This record gives sequence, structure tokens and C-alpha cells, in this order.
Amino acid sequence: MKQRFGRVRVVLTVLVAWGVLAGGAWAGGPTASAVGTPLHRSGAVTLAPGVRYGEFRMTVPRGTVHGHLLTVDLADPRVSVDLLYPGAVGARLPVSELAGARGAVAAVNGDFFNISEGQHPGVEATGASVGPAVASGHPLKGAVPDGQRFGPAMPPGATTEDVIGVGYDRRARLDRLALHGVALTPEGAWPLGGLNQYALPVDGIGAYTAQWGPTSRVRATCGTDTDRAAPCSTDTAEVTVRHGRVTAFDELPGAGGVDAGSVVLLGREEGARQLRTLRLGEPVGVGYRLVGRGPGPLRFAVGGFPIVRDAEPVPGLDTVAVAVRTSAGIGDRGRVLYLMALDGAHGAGQTGLTVRELADLMAELGAQDAMDLDGGGSSTLVTDDDGTGIVVRNHPSGGAERPVANAIGVFSPG
Repeated sequence: MKQRFGRVRVVLTVLVAWGVLAGGAWAGGPTASAVGTPLHRSGAVTLAPGVRYGEFRMTVPRGTVHGHLLTVDLADPRVSVDLLYPGAVGARLPVSELAGARGAVAAVNGDFFNISEGQHPGVEATGASVGPAVASGHPLKGAVPDGQRFGPAMPPGATTEDVIGVGYDRRARLDRLALHGVALTPEGAWPLGGLNQYALPVDGIGAYTAQWGPTSRVRATCGTDTDRAAPCSTDTAEVTVRHGRVTAFDELPGAGGVDAGSVVLLGREEGARQLRTLRLGEPVGVGYRLVGRGPGPLRFAVGGFPIVRDAEPVPGLDTVAVAVRTSAGIGDRGRVLYLMALDGAHGAGQTGLTVRELADLMAELGAQDAMDLDGGGSSTLVTDDDGTGIVVRNHPSGGAERPVANAIGVFSPG
């Protein structure tokens, strides 16, 4: 992987100065920005059919905002978008490695994730993401309880079930994915409260599959639905179901991975008491799916929280905290996807944005709907540099790429 930051290494003999890419078309001159001085775009190039990359700058009272933008034409049948992740939910890798491993032409970091566990000494941070995740049409995980999330405060009405995704109709949309799952046991049908999640609801039962990975499941029994810092539960139980039969039981959450063909059911409080009624050899069936509100299932989905709806910032966005940020937006009735990451370089008067300013910016860039994704040291945008390797386009604010739980990958023939 090439660790080159900055502009595209392409020589252009003619370039429309401060060109503005809106919905896939060029328009000359700067545009007035709701968050500062006119928004200037420059250096836009075609990376692959249906995928363009460019940069922009604008000035706010605190300094200069420098950003990187991918414009993805989902109407082009050669273009696709999918979730990039390290092969396990409970794991992290830099965006450049995730993109390179899958051959993506470009990518940005995705959801917030379980990054630390200072409030639970001795408990391993899982690296797992907050919200639902769907990769190549397969549900990977459900959403943790709202009170267990990491990241900035959500606006009123948002939940950890909120996602941005692309359906089989090739249209992007904001949606909300709820876990519908059940464990069918001799004692009855028990609803599942989690799927491959770093936090389970109080009294709940969660299912863990091979997609979770070898990371410890202890964190799933810590905190409560409203308090991430609450102590870990001491009332837990774990049952392994293999090929439809109970094969193992333990009082404590385990680690070491889940074999293909097996499902681990982990319960806390009332969920643990239910699991203790099972016996070795008893039949147990486990089924689950993520159900959205939109038209048809999503082939790809990643969590975040909405900041723009119908081309307007949603009410109640934070107007105080300034940070480097990443966002994904939707234009042209779902046919255009905007993927944006701010630059985190220090010095030269460069600054970040509040969440409200981010919403204004995404609307200005052309998004009719948009999500806030993980920011700060996680904000990363990468491209394949003319087919010769992955290049990190922005300067991550920590000085180097931060390993993240997942990313949005863009695919198109070069």
C-alpha cells in the first residue's frame, strides 16, 4: 500500500478551475456554502467508470475546511458498493487494507465501534461496530442498545438501528434495520435480543456465529440499555448449539471463535435463566434476519445516524463539538452516492466541523439524505491510484490510519 497523501497524481493540461460536480455533471464556479465562504471544488478526476474523486475547500470562522469527495453513479451497471470488514465482526483493520484485500477502487471508513473499555477494567474491547451491518446481502450483526453506543450524541428520534445502504434495485437509501430472531427450544420460542453484538439488552439472549470471530464475548454482558458504563452482569449463561442440538453449556461468556455449523447463545439475567433450562442433546433451532422499512432488502448496509433528510439538516444536531468527520450522502433519488471525509492535517489553520455544519455541507454537496459516520482519527478516504495500489487521500488526524470495524467499498472495472 502506498502511504501518499494529498492530491491525485495525474497531470491535466486543461482543468476547469474550481469545477463543481453536482449529480455527476460539471458546473463552473464556486457555490455559496451554508457553513462558510463559497465552497470551492478542484481536482476532480474519474477513477473508474461511474466513480469520481475530487477535493474541496471552504473557510469557516475557525479556519479552513479541506475535504475529499467520492461521487458514485449507482445508475451505471458497472458500479457496485459493499461493506468492507476484516472477515470477523469483532476485529479491526485500516481502510487501506480492507480496500486492497477486496480490490475496491475507493473506500471510506464506516460505523462507530467499540473502541475502548476503560469503564470495565479487564474487559477486552471487541472492535465491533455499533449498528446493523449487511455485506453482500448477508446480515452480519444487529444494533446494540442505544445507551451502549460509541460516538457523538444522536439527534432526537435517531436510533442505533439507523443505516445507509443500497438495495438490490441499485438505489441508495436511509433505512432502519431491526433484528427479527428466535431460538426455538423445547421450552418455547425465545426472541433474540442480539446478533454478533458487543452489547446485549438487559435480560436478553444473543446469537453469535462464525462471523463474530475469536474475540471474547464478555463485553456483551457489560453495561445496561441506558448506561454503557454500568458494571458487567454476574448472571450469565452460554449454550453452544451445533447442527440443531445443544452440545455445550457454560456459566461465563467464552472466546476462541464459533465453528461453522454452530451458534453460541449468550444470555444475561432473564435470558441466562432461560438458557439454564436447556439440556445437552436437546433440539434448538436458531433463525434471524434484519428487517428494514424500505422497499425490499438491502444488499449492503452500514450504521450511523441521519443528519440530512429531504435536503435539510435534521433537527437537534450538535452545534458545539468540532471534529474531523466522515459522511455518506444520497442524491438523484438514490442513484448517486456521495462519500466524504475531511482532512485531518494539523497546522495551516485547518479545522473540522460540528455535526450541524457537516449536515449543511453534505446538503451543499448535493445530498438529499445523509448519514454521519465515524470521525476523528477514524476518518479515512482511500482510492486505487490508477490501478497501481491504494492511496490514502486525506491526512488521518492521528497521523496514521486507525484500524476500524468496517468501511464502505466502491467497486468498478478500471
